[in-house]
Amino acid sequence: MKTYYFKWVLSAMVIIAIANSSFAQNRPVKKRPVKPAATSAYGKQPVQNNTSAYGNLPKDTTVNPGSGSAYGNNTGNNKLAIDTSLPITVIKSSGNGLLDSVKMSLRNDAAVDQNLIKEKTAMPYENIREDDAVYRVRVWREIDGREKQNLAFQYAADEDNGSQRFISILLRAIQNGDITAFSGDDDRFTTPITAEAAMNAFGSGRDTVASLDRDGNTIGYQVRQKSVDPDSIYKFRVKEEWVFDKESSRLFVRILGIAPVMPFYRSDGVKIEGSERPLWWIYYPDARSVLSKASVYNPKNYGARMSWEDLFEGRMFSSYIVQSTFDNPFNLPLSAVYPNNTLFRLLEGEKIKEKIFNYEQSLWSY
Repeated sequence: MKTYYFKWVLSAMVIIAIANSSFAQNRPVKKRPVKPAATSAYGKQPVQNNTSAYGNLPKDTTVNPGSGSAYGNNTGNNKLAIDTSLPITVIKSSGNGLLDSVKMSLRNDAAVDQNLIKEKTAMPYENIREDDAVYRVRVWREIDGREKQNLAFQYAADEDNGSQRFISILLRAIQNGDITAFSGDDDRFTTPITAEAAMNAFGSGRDTVASLDRDGNTIGYQVRQKSVDPDSIYKFRVKEEWVFDKESSRLFVRILGIAPVMPFYRSDGVKIEGSERPLWWIYYPDARSVLSKASVYNPKNYGARMSWEDLFEGRMFSSYIVQSTFDNPFNLPLSAVYPNNTLFRLLEGEKIKEKIFNYEQSLWSY
């Protein structure tokens, strides 16, 4: 009896399992629609209208070729609509904010005649024979006009010989053809550049503004050069060489070149740290005749002025060393040797000064 009951239950379970399997095979399956995808090297991405690598634009946004940006979404309201049928005038730069004209005084604006600086000429250097130059060291320095001793580099009074900013004196001499500017990519003075290229090296760019009549209607457009703040140029790099002449038993220093230094900036106006570079170079011996006729501001005595050539030859400025030929076979600046420690750069620069001083002192016996 028990064996018969067990066989009957087992047969019923087999019949139910077969019935469920047949029902599952015959039931229709609803397939979901597959959306086509665009493949890329980084995986599959959905295809949408007005897509960008930096985000999806709204569906109602009209992208204007040339006005879009990869760093944000541009809507139609932000587009600059220019009517090409109206005249466009390019306004030539008057100095990019650095060479603004200065009115000349029609009378002698002083209690005495001021001709000492204007009539001054640079004295020629003493000749040093190559056989007598038993010791030579090349040094690169930077002058920061924000330091108290270097405030003369930022002096901006309007006088008869023009603005006294040092950068303005150099640019005016370059435009007049008195000094030749060389590319800032090479401090060996191998590639001369034009005066226009020297002005454009500051990277100011251009602005397009609309010209309106009295009724507010647009009658044309003006393309102007963006002005550069002269106070933003406050660093200068000096390339010089220290030479010991055994004939005269003296240690001479000869400046070879001077270059304005500026950093790179991001699109939002933030300065990139460690990106300072020379804009262009001038050969200092060629510029001595110009610098000898430009006076330097003296805050202690208005009458005791000197020329810029006197300032450089008398070493009346504060600076710090950024590169030298001491134990430097790869010609690396100190910023590359100590990339994350400015204090070590200053200390290494002081060591280089001490080495130069000790060489001369070690030649004498007391």
